[in-house]
Formats: sequence, structure tokens, C-alpha cells
Amino acid sequence: MAVKRPTLSQLQDVALGLGIHLSEEQATVYNTLLQGNFDAYDAVDAMPDYLPIVGYPRTPGYRPSAEENKYGAWYVKTTVQGAPTGKLAGKKVVLKDNVCLAGVPMMNGASTLEGYVPNVDATVATRMLDAGATIIGKSVCEYFCFSGGSHTSSTGPVHNPHRMGYSAGGSSSGSAVLVALGEADMAIGGDQGGSIRMPASYCGIYGMKATHGLVPYTGVMPIELTIDHTGPMTNNVADNALMLEVIAGPDGLDPRQYAGQTAQPYTELMKAGARGLKIGILKEGFGWPQSMPAVDAKVRQAAERFKQLGATVTEVSLPAHLTGPAIWLPIAAEGATQQMMKDNGHGFNWKGLYVTSMVDFHAGWKERADELSETLKLTMVLGEYFIKHYRGHYYAKAQNLARQLTAAYDATLSQFDLLLMPTLPMTATPLPKPGAPVEEVVARAFEMLPNTCPFDVTGHPAMSVPCGLVDGLPVGMMLVGKKYDEATIYRAAWSFEQAGDWKLI
Repeated sequence: MAVKRPTLSQLQDVALGLGIHLSEEQATVYNTLLQGNFDAYDAVDAMPDYLPIVGYPRTPGYRPSAEENKYGAWYVKTTVQGAPTGKLAGKKVVLKDNVCLAGVPMMNGASTLEGYVPNVDATVATRMLDAGATIIGKSVCEYFCFSGGSHTSSTGPVHNPHRMGYSAGGSSSGSAVLVALGEADMAIGGDQGGSIRMPASYCGIYGMKATHGLVPYTGVMPIELTIDHTGPMTNNVADNALMLEVIAGPDGLDPRQYAGQTAQPYTELMKAGARGLKIGILKEGFGWPQSMPAVDAKVRQAAERFKQLGATVTEVSLPAHLTGPAIWLPIAAEGATQQMMKDNGHGFNWKGLYVTSMVDFHAGWKERADELSETLKLTMVLGEYFIKHYRGHYYAKAQNLARQLTAAYDATLSQFDLLLMPTLPMTATPLPKPGAPVEEVVARAFEMLPNTCPFDVTGHPAMSVPCGLVDGLPVGMMLVGKKYDEATIYRAAWSFEQAGDWKLI
């Protein structure tokens, strides 16, 4: 089918949008000159798209009933059986619903994306299937993943597995709950501000945000290229390490990745344990205005266990950590407004796999923008204000400052193997009730991220490890390592896990 040729008035409108004023005579000349270019677009239109081959039979699955979905964590149940053998043989895996699984509906928590069915599998899905996993469905996530709480999805709230009516964390809310409940052995989550680690902390599971680019993001709905991460969420360290072994490494389709970023035998390396490690308790990771003293105390108590395990544990101060949330904000707000929304998810100026079916379907949000979640609308208004009135200056400056922040962490990590702090400054909070004020909805979405978001900006690997309960709700301890040194994080996490039940600390 030939692309539609513009009328002269359409050409004039397009030009005017760029600040170019064309008379009717000039528009006529432009129209004539552009005909050969339109012919080239016709040629591209006639070519079949070049997409990865989809293997392994599957069905669209079904939306489970309320009786089957007590916590609101399932979006779609299906069964995609992987290879008969492999590292993940016998493992049941659920995908966050921003991850493409061909032939299975994908909503990404958003009413404006409901009805979209991908035509490709994300690289992480293919790698797990090739390793013998069985994908059992898609988990609910927050509205276009823009919430650290679990109350913004169009399908309804996701409840904490430890206490109904409380947040499960976001945006990988359903993934954390299904793993915590044992309905899935493993789950894929996504992390741009902490969205693997935040629900892992609230739900009491293990969530790894690996080094930026180690795990291919191909086939996962992007938010902002420089902070996009995807990774494993599990009920134990060994499964987490095993999952990362399978999904890590370049796929040749993701510009976030660099040559030489390969998976390591994490399940073997972790067994070296914590003895001999130098762990720095990051002073600035405690005592945020929203911090619960009991959470800070529980994490410090957990840190003491590492001394018993043979590690050297000392406090370290890094004031630059306090600047992390401010640096993250322009990147997340302006970057996501431009790439995820205005540029329909994928944007421009990078090489790799563009899921063109997603670009086309997602574009419909522009006619339905009032349906977007309050958290996303607020962020977009902020991002667009600074794009329009400050030309992207603060996005650019924040990216420059991100290099400085990265260097500050690197300098501290040159003296320590790991940094330790609370994943979140609090335990799970009550879910906002229907009709709650916007102020409460927004507060419950963003109040918990000051320790997690800096490491999306810098790309350092960071893992949430459950380390105790406060009033029956889980507390997460975050371990941060040098880039591409996930193995050392797993060493510490595995040793800590083996030392005793985290619920009894």
C-alpha cells in the first residue's frame, strides 16, 4: 500500500509546526520536489519488517477471575513450554506485562494500550524458553510503569502478599507478588527508578537490577534508554543468580549493551561467600525525611550479620548520594515524556530492534490522554514544561551530572566491595482507597525511591535482599556493587541467606 501523499495545506501545516512559513506557491514546489522521497517510503512500506523469529507454541491465554486472582497480580495466564532441557528446566516464569510475548496480550498497566498483542518475543523471554523454562503468564504492572506503589494499574490495585490492602510496591508489582506467593518460581521485572527493587523490598523477595545494559532490554517497552533495566525477581538467591546467567549478555539488538558484557557463572561464584568482603554501610542511605527508624535499625542489625560471616563492615559517608534523586528526576521526567510518550515508546537515533507494532498501537494515547494515570500525567506535565521552556537544558545537565555521580560511587567502591543501605526507607504503606485525593495517590507512588533511583542513573548493579520484618511487613537491604560485579553481590546475598531465616532477624 502506498503511503498517503500530503495535500498542499498539510505540507503548509507541517512546515508551520517547525516555524517555517510556506506560501501556496512554495508548497507547490516542495510538493513536486518531495515526490521522489515519497516513492522511497513506498518502497520501504512494501518490504516485510525484519523481526526475530518466534518459536515455541502458545495460546493467547485468558484473564483469570477474581477468585483465581485474589491479590490482583495476574494480567494473563497462559502456558509457553520451552526447550525440554536446560538450566531453567522445570522453572515456572512470569513476565512483567511490559515484556513482549508474541500472540499474548500486553497492556503495560495502561487502558490506552489494552488490546495490543505483540508480534515478537523479548530477548529475555526467548533466552528463558531456550533454557527450558515454562512461561506461565503476564503479571500486572503499574500504568506505563510510572509508580513505586501498586495502585495505578488500569486493572486495579495489586495487594501485598503479607497484608491485604497494603502496597506491593511498583512498578513490577504483580511479578513480586506472584513470586512471593510461590505461584511462579521466577519473574522478570523492570527498573527505571527502582521498579524491581521496590516491590522486592515490600514483598520480601530478591530483586536484582544488574549493571545497565548487562541484560538486553530488547522487546521490553522502553521508558528512557539511559535508565532502562530489566532483570530477575525470585524467592531465593540461587534462582536469581541462575536466571541472570541465562538472560545476561549482548543480543546485538539493544544499544544499551556493549561488547564484552557477558554472563558469568553466578551460581558457582556466589558460593565463595561473604568472608573477606569489605562492606561499607552508606551513611546517607539512612535517615531520609520519610525514613522509618525501625527500618533503618533493622538494616543496621542485618549488616551486623556480615561481621559474623567474616566480612569487614564499616560506615562510609558519600554526600553525593543525597543528590541522586534530584539528578534522576530530569532524566526520568523529560526523557520519558519525550521517548515513551511523545515518540511512542521507541523514539529515534539508536540502532536495534524497533517493535513497530507497539509504536503504531501506542500512538493512540494522544487521543485518550485524560485516561493516563495521575502519576504519569503529573510527570508528563513536568517533563514537557522543561522541554518546552528550557529546551532540554536540564535533561542534558542531569546527564552530565550523572557522570560525576557515577565517579563518586566508583571512588567509594574502590575502597569497598559493596555498599549497604535500606532498599526503601519504609515498609509497605496502605493502598489509597478509591477516590483518594491526588496528593495521596502521588505520595504513595514516589515517596519510597531516594535510595533506588540513583543507581538507575549511574547503572551500578544493586540488589534488594529481604532482611527482616517490622510489624509483620518485610524490610529490604540493598547491596550495591561495582559495574559488572554482580557476582560479589550474589556472594554476600547468598551467604546472608544461608545464615538463617531473614524473617527471624
